[in-house]
Formats: sequence, structure tokens, C-alpha cells
Amino acid sequence: MTARTIDQINKKIESGEANIYTAEEFKKLVKSSNEPSFEEVDVVTTGTCGIMSGTAAILNFVVSQPGEFIRAREVYLNGVPAYAGPCPNEWLGSVDAILHGTAHSIHDESYGGGFLLKELLEGKSVDVRVESVDGKTIETQITVDDIIRGQIIGSRMAFKNYTAFTNPGKEQVSSIFAATPLEGNLSGLTFSGCGDLNPLQNDIPHNIIKPGIKVLLNGAEGYVLGDGTRSSAEKPNLMLAADYKQMDSYYLGGFKTGQGGEVYDTVAIPIPVLNEEIYNNLLIQDKDIDLPVADIKGRHLPLTQTNYDEMWNGYDLRPQFDRTKCSDCERCTVSEICPTNAFSNQRLDLSRCFGCGMCANFCRHDAFDMNTGDVNLEINNKDVNIPIICRQSDRLRGNKLSLKLKKMIENKEFKLQ
Repeated sequence: MTARTIDQINKKIESGEANIYTAEEFKKLVKSSNEPSFEEVDVVTTGTCGIMSGTAAILNFVVSQPGEFIRAREVYLNGVPAYAGPCPNEWLGSVDAILHGTAHSIHDESYGGGFLLKELLEGKSVDVRVESVDGKTIETQITVDDIIRGQIIGSRMAFKNYTAFTNPGKEQVSSIFAATPLEGNLSGLTFSGCGDLNPLQNDIPHNIIKPGIKVLLNGAEGYVLGDGTRSSAEKPNLMLAADYKQMDSYYLGGFKTGQGGEVYDTVAIPIPVLNEEIYNNLLIQDKDIDLPVADIKGRHLPLTQTNYDEMWNGYDLRPQFDRTKCSDCERCTVSEICPTNAFSNQRLDLSRCFGCGMCANFCRHDAFDMNTGDVNLEINNKDVNIPIICRQSDRLRGNKLSLKLKKMIENKEFKLQ
């Protein structure tokens, strides 16, 4: 087998001769023992989607005429606090602000930065309140068109794998790792991670994924800045950046948890197959990827472990809603707990659905059909069967963005370094 260069692969792409697969396409062939050989694959586009708490947006927008106030001291967008600065923009009437995806509205803890960033990209107007250092309050509205410059920087994204959680105790526990307080007595399991589709899982020694390489972040072309915060050899993650205004609202949004609103993102990264080592790393399957299971109250206290094949294989990625079974309850459990607000008024909005599985597990009248699976585990020397009640990662979105990246490469809209 002869090693290849990026230039050689780019020439094949330019001539239309390159063989490009999404990770989903490639893994299906691997699992059926029909994978293409090293010589028959040039690029594999990998993807992942999930809660990525390190998301922050740096935004610049005008709130008044120049000279109306000195500089901003506090900034609120739909009640979500943002940090004024770092540039003071003295007397300019504009504001620089850093918005955390995990920031919660002062009016509603379940609404936060992730929901706000999605609504802006959807073209909705948001209320802005600026309190200045000279005691003035400026109130206005903006849309995404009023944002002069916007950049998303993720300090901890695309993490290779994470941990599944359950509650062996007797009392329910509220956590960012569950969409609702998790009941005790091992009544349910929640997890994150897209398994063998994840970029870092397919490039474990970082042969390809290094500072400066191009990626798609929520549909916008961006770059790897380096390793993310709390990244380690065992649990790597990435620091990424891309133009916020170029992003697709489908791939970015808010996600309600037991501790308030969170934010999800979608990342796709191409893996050019330059040599045999890179090719062999792409052969990894869900069944090969360990997933620790921990006590949600202890978080770092492993109880046992499973693998991602047990989490995803054969299970549904989206629910089906049967309106005839819906009782239109005065207080709808699903509309209250749906993490992405995808269900309301007897309507399931699949463009907002995350495939978390909460609706199928919590609807009192079984109006949602979705097999989210269960897993048999040995905990405290006993075999227990625990239903998977909440996913905080979305393979469907990850697959869609990796397919978008594949098409962009084929159409010469995205060039490998």
C-alpha cells in the first residue's frame, strides 16, 4: 500500500475520481464485511452532534446612535445575560458581547443561550437591554441581520466519548446529564456520544485532526484551534471556531436539562485516507467503543460499562406521533419535558426534534412510537435491565452534516488542506 498526500487526493477530487464516503456509509460496509480497501477510499466524512457546553458566541451589534451612552456594563438578550466586551466600544453606540450557550434567562431557567442563538439564526427578533456605566438603560430589538460580526468559539467540542448515567439511589437527582430529574432505583439510563461516527473516534492518535484543519461547525466552514479544555488522551475534545452568521439553525440549538437550558452543536470533519494507519483507524465499530456507566450523583464513580453498540444498534433515531392516541391533555407531559420544544399543540416538529426519546418514555397515553432500547448491566453483582430514556446526542444530525460535507467536497465547495 502506497501512502498518499493531500495534494494527490485534492487532484482526484478536482477530476471527480475520488471515492468519498460518509462515516455512516463506511461503517455499514465495515459491519457487513464489505468495506472498500485502502486503495478504494480517499476521504471519509465523520460527524457528531450533542450537547457541547463550552459553546460561546462573540457578537457585535448596534443598539443606539453614537454618543448616547459611554459603554455597556451589562447586556441582556431575551433576558439571557451576556458579558459586555472585551472591547468597550466607548461612545460608539455598539456593543461587543460574549454570550455563553449555557447562560440562563433571568426570567426562565429553562431558556438560555442555545435557544437564543437558534432563534436569531431563524430570523426571529430578540429583545436587547443594555445597562451602561453612566447609568442609562437602552432597550431595542435586533435580528441576525443587525449583527455586524458573530463568531462561535467552542472550548470543548466533539468529545470522543463520554459517560452514561443512571441513578442507583432512592431519591431523584437533577443533573445536566438528564432532561428531567432522574428517578432512582436504576429506573432509567441517559447517555451522550455518537459512537463510531465521531471524528475523534476515527482519528484516535490525531493523525489528521490538528490545529488549522478545516471543519464544518453547525454547517459553517470553520477551523480547529487546538485541543479543548479538559482534553486528555483518554477523553479528547476540540476547540473550534466558525462564523456564526453562516451557520444553519438546524444544527444548533437549546436543550433543556434538569439543571436548566444547555446548548447543542453539530460538527463534521473530513478524514483524508493518506496511509494504512489512518485507514485502519476508520474500521472501528460501535461494539469496540467502551462506554462507562456511572452514578449520576457521583459522576466519577463508575458502576460498570457497556458500549455504543448497545446504545444505538437497531434503535430508532426519531419518534412517530400518533395523533389518534393523543388525549390533548390539559397539562401535556411531553410538551413540558421535550428538551428542544419540538412538541406543542398536538404537533411534532421534526425539524426541532433531537431524537432524545423522552416523548416515547414519558407520554401517559403512548402517543409516541420510538424504540430507544434498553441495556443489560451488571451492577453490584446483580444483572439489571435498564431502559434508555434520554439521549443527549443525535446521530441523525451528525449523519446529515457529514453528508453535507461529503457533497461540498464533491462539488469543490470545501477543499481539504
